Amino acid sequence: MATAKTRINISVKKDTERMLKALAKRDQKPLASKVVDLVEEALELEEDRMLSAIADERLKGKVRWIKDSDKIWK
Repeated sequence: MATAKTRINISVKKDTERMLKALAKRDQKPLASKVVDLVEEALELEEDRMLSAIADERLKGKVRWIKDSDKIWK
């Protein structure tokens, strides 16, 4: 049966392997599933950093701030 997922082989240090196995055991997940979870979380964090950097760059320019007031929202 074909799978929709792509198989990726990685090599890690023994310490990293032990930590991954411990996390998988703690969460009662297969090792591969835990690694996928961690990679996806890392990708989300990287995306957040990238978008934050873009937002910070935009804020360096001339920005016109609107006064926050209850009148504006009515």
